[in-house]
Amino acid sequence: MNRFTTLLGIDVPIVQGPFGGGLSSVDLLAAVSEGGGLGSFGAHVLTGTEIADVVARARAATERPFAVNLWVPQPGEPTGFADADRDRLARYYTELEVAPPDSLRTPDYEEQLAAVLAAAPPCVSFVMGIPDAGFLAAARERGIVTLGTATTVEEAIALERAGFDAVVASGSDAGGHRGAFLRPVHESLVGTFSLIPQVADAVRVPVVAAGGIADGRGIAAAFALGADAVQIGTGFLATDQSGASAPHRRALRSPDARTTVLTRLFSGRPARGIPNRFVREMAQHEATVPPYPAQNALMGPLRRRAAANGDAGLLNLWSGQAALLAGAADAGEYLRQLRDQTRASVERLNRGDDFAGF
Repeated sequence: MNRFTTLLGIDVPIVQGPFGGGLSSVDLLAAVSEGGGLGSFGAHVLTGTEIADVVARARAATERPFAVNLWVPQPGEPTGFADADRDRLARYYTELEVAPPDSLRTPDYEEQLAAVLAAAPPCVSFVMGIPDAGFLAAARERGIVTLGTATTVEEAIALERAGFDAVVASGSDAGGHRGAFLRPVHESLVGTFSLIPQVADAVRVPVVAAGGIADGRGIAAAFALGADAVQIGTGFLATDQSGASAPHRRALRSPDARTTVLTRLFSGRPARGIPNRFVREMAQHEATVPPYPAQNALMGPLRRRAAANGDAGLLNLWSGQAALLAGAADAGEYLRQLRDQTRASVERLNRGDDFAGF
């Protein structure tokens, strides 16, 4: 037991990264939590009623702790999109024979916060910023552990000052959306193994290392740098229990996953994924697509149809930079592999065979 596992009441200091946009599943959450880690569910696109349902299903699936994840809205997010934004994607709507959305509908953030407090999951995690102090105080009163996500040392300090119980230090190696909130993303791209020791030195709360970690060697390295736990996203996204489509999971285990890029094309917010046909054909529009959530809504029908068609060329293939280090396709077996690999790595380090010159 360490201070993170004690805080959460879990056995293994491994957090399953939360995935939004339908990529999370209760099956995956339960497999990780039942294995002793902290399963997570990305709920940022869900309504309050849907969040309550997820928490209820998670409680029915496991008696162990789990987390629900939300995004903090960014100032100035659009409430609609222009005809030009739809027209930019017209050829893809035609190709896949789907209709573009006619309006932008997003869940109400305040309703989401109220639903979390009412459902009281064991843990709630946030990306993209800091919820108001009233929510954090109410969560503490209800015994809900709070995790905040930082991409820089300054963000980690801000999260600790706000009252979060632990900080997820997410390096630029991580797949999916970048969570920078104090500076622009392009000024907040700190690699995981540069970020972790600096955050560990800067805050007193437990630090969870995230980004580019998919096997026991990465876990051992993160702990050597001062982490109290690790968060693994892509490795669990590639498992059979995740909500990722079959072509997405195949891509994560293919040589294509050796290359990733940051792109705004799928959601309007920078996210790391495997480049594919859509990324290459639309590269000239990186700076001109509308911000999240407008571009995300415009891409929704295309992503769903592409997934149904098994077409990886038009999917958002979110992936971190260590995808090919992931192990078993079953989430529970993968978690066991991670534990065994970490023990082996620590034993090797303890023997000191490679440190004879120091």
